[in-house]
Amino acid sequence: MAANPPGQAFPNKTRVAILAELEKERRRLMSTPGASISLSRPNLKEFRDNAEQQHIAAQQKAALQHAHTHSTGFFITQDSSFGNLILPVIPRLEPDS
Repeated sequence: MAANPPGQAFPNKTRVAILAELEKERRRLMSTPGASISLSRPNLKEFRDNAEQQHIAAQQKAALQHAHTHSTGFFITQDSSFGNLILPVIPRLEPDS
């Protein structure tokens, strides 16, 4: 009991053996053919971000088509921090001199 400090569940030799076994298992798993495929798969956040961008693009297209159908004005798609999917374009008129 004096060999193990308080809070240490395993003796040092046992701990080293367990860590060596875990390292050996990790190397074995990393050398399997399917391991590289699972590591290169995009994570869930990237997948959600991509799906959200596609959804916004579809909404912009639908809003632009609706605006062009029901209005005589001209609109463009625009990313906006205010949630505007399309913006009206006002032509710049030259002043009469």
